[in-house]
Amino acid sequence: MKIIILGAGQVGGTLAEHLAREENDITVVDTDAKKLRDLHTKLDIRTVTGAGSYPIVLRQAGCEDADMLIAVTNSDEINMIACQVAHTLFRTPTKIARVRATAYLTRKGLFAHEAIPIDVLISPEQVVTDHVRRLIEHPGALQVLEFAGGLVQLVAVKAFYGGPLVGQDLAFLRRHMPNVDTRVAAIYRRNRPIIPRGDTVIEADDEVFFLAARRDIRAVMSELRRVERDFRRW
Repeated sequence: MKIIILGAGQVGGTLAEHLAREENDITVVDTDAKKLRDLHTKLDIRTVTGAGSYPIVLRQAGCEDADMLIAVTNSDEINMIACQVAHTLFRTPTKIARVRATAYLTRKGLFAHEAIPIDVLISPEQVVTDHVRRLIEHPGALQVLEFAGGLVQLVAVKAFYGGPLVGQDLAFLRRHMPNVDTRVAAIYRRNRPIIPRGDTVIEADDEVFFLAARRDIRAVMSELRRVERDFRRW
């Protein structure tokens, strides 16, 4: 795949390194010639010195036949304009951009093919904000991840010493959570994933990932707390 990366900073450099390892054709664009030289000495990539939003620079980078443009410079405006130029002049199929300013992110309809044509929008600050919000909504969760546009959530909880989950198989959970439509999608044990089965016994410090519809996740967490209360009464 032919990929153009705008920005040779930490994010752009890391992307270039990972994508080059997968035998992609990578070109990195930046105004800092030293950063580009440093990348070029480490990686088998092309580099172009210049402003990533300029049509002539994108042409030099090979945007005419590129499969993907990833704009991760420190400027939201450069990233957005670069995607617009790539779409309008070169018909680049996939355009990814990092945009941080909430003044742009809160404008509904701004990022669309008939407006600013960005296919995938990256907003690090918004990702962190959403992550914290989901953790607050689900006390006790280690992680809360969303899929299918937020319709499905994956919640991770830790099995602690002396807790109700430790020493129980997954079939136990199904018996004691009959009213909740959920599945154990994965278990991480000593930083390695294991495939969950009905007879899989949960160990202390396991991270157990429950998958359910968004509307049912609160019920999953509520049922886990109920199981814990019942366990303590035993």
